[in-house]
Amino acid sequence: MTQKKTVLDIRARKNSDTPITMLTAYDYPWALLVDRAGIDIILVGDSLGMVVLGYEDTVSVTMSEMLHHVRAVTRVVESAVVVADMPFGSYNVSAEKAVENANRMMKEGRADCIKLEGGKNMAPVVAAIVQAGIPVQGHIGLTPQTASALGGFRVQGKSAEAAQALIDDARALEDAGCFSLILEAIPAPIAKLVTEAVSIPTIGIGAGIDCDGQVLVTHDMVGLFDRFTPKFVRQYANISETISSAIGAYKSDVENRRFPEEKHSFTMKADELDKIRDAE
Repeated sequence: MTQKKTVLDIRARKNSDTPITMLTAYDYPWALLVDRAGIDIILVGDSLGMVVLGYEDTVSVTMSEMLHHVRAVTRVVESAVVVADMPFGSYNVSAEKAVENANRMMKEGRADCIKLEGGKNMAPVVAAIVQAGIPVQGHIGLTPQTASALGGFRVQGKSAEAAQALIDDARALEDAGCFSLILEAIPAPIAKLVTEAVSIPTIGIGAGIDCDGQVLVTHDMVGLFDRFTPKFVRQYANISETISSAIGAYKSDVENRRFPEEKHSFTMKADELDKIRDAE
């Protein structure tokens, strides 16, 4: 039987010789593939709003939509730690509301932990959720839910003041009880400083090689999202071309009566067919 990883296993990977691996999955078949590959953490991210639901941003994603996808993932995952993203508006109203919604992610979604965006301003919320017995992963740097307040999807921490603010955010989240941190779109040298400043693992996305792990949106990594490709993404495959080719071949075969063939069809005994025809 596959050994289920825990947040304590992830926490213990700080400064490990083998970096933590993390990918997104939003449904049963993708979660199955990612989990079978041995990825350490599966993130059911609110990025599903853009890559699965077709929204312009992540802000539009609702709790109901997140829970629907979290349940689909947790039904199949046997090994990876499943992180459920808290959508915009589910945790930034009050600590009480945040705990309530985090409870739903754990109870209804069967997630192993939750993730939320924000630095020291969100530390009291993190502390409340942790005190309620729910593990929390933090997310600093470029925070997509509040990208408009950051001037858009831009690299963060490029000045000395901004870099120090990131270090302060990381320490505040660690003090509040986060078991790990996502560092997004941060200059590699600054991400290294942040990683060295805390005793919990950092997982980078566009944050260089010195983080304790790496995460990507799976749809970006395999070429299934073509609206844009961030600079930090390495595309390991382009399966959209393969899928498009397969759909085109199917269309051609149907229109030219090459599909279905006899091997794809069900048959019956000739005498039974004769009886039906005689009955007419």
